[in-house]
Amino acid sequence: MKLGIIGGSGVYEIEGLQNVHHESPQTPFGEPSDAYCCAEQDGVELIFLPRHGREHRIMPSEINHRANIYGFKALGCDCVLSISAVGSLKETMHPRDIVLPDQYYDRTKKSFEHTFFGNGVVAHVSVADPTCPSLRDVMAQTAREVIAAEGLPHAVHVGGTYVNMEGPAFSTRAESNAYRSHGFDVIGMTSLGEAKLCREAEICYQPMAMVTDYDCWHAEAGNVTVEMVIGHLVANTKLAKAIVVALATRIRDERACSCRSAMQNAILTPAASLRDGDRDRLGLILARHLDG
Repeated sequence: MKLGIIGGSGVYEIEGLQNVHHESPQTPFGEPSDAYCCAEQDGVELIFLPRHGREHRIMPSEINHRANIYGFKALGCDCVLSISAVGSLKETMHPRDIVLPDQYYDRTKKSFEHTFFGNGVVAHVSVADPTCPSLRDVMAQTAREVIAAEGLPHAVHVGGTYVNMEGPAFSTRAESNAYRSHGFDVIGMTSLGEAKLCREAEICYQPMAMVTDYDCWHAEAGNVTVEMVIGHLVANTKLAKAIVVALATRIRDERACSCRSAMQNAILTPAASLRDGDRDRLGLILARHLDG
């Protein structure tokens, strides 16, 4: 099994892995955020990609999600774990807590970039349940065990809605309070596109959202500042890496989910109508559905 890992702000590499080398697969959707770091941990192959590049040069709205997920598919990953920094919209979700979202609310302006389709090929995949329940269960158990072993006071919240805003600026107070009034849980700038594209690529996907702040709704915590975020980010980064290393040997090839058959009956364009360019672009993603 090959386990894909997307590192967010502060998580640009994972130390202590074996047989480390880098791969730069070509994609029909452009360049991924960086070279993929391929390595092993206890006999499990890990493929790591820093979402913003190793020098954090890529803004959230500039990330080429299509290229990033295509690259994981090209390298043979059938599950991807995503680490991201988020703001909390709930009093009970404190900075340095971990949230494992199972839903999204889209506030981006680039949803057309969150699909491999278009340009002559039409498909409609279900994202009613956009993250993988099997990955979420094992991640929750592992995160709680790592936190307990480290003697940390942080909580792990299983489930919740991730509001994906555009960025790069943080929310206005009016926006933050509106999201809270809807009952949403955390807010970030990156995860939704990954979830939708992994579903089309039939890759299991689960984000691990690391809380760094209370957005700007919390009167006592004050407005979000970069200094505030970085302070919690440093602590979250160490914890996230420890959880990923522990997860490596716990995720199994057999998973009780439908992620890897998500595109069954989702393609509306007849296979006979596909052009050579369509097959070149989508062949890797949909090989078993396009044949015949």
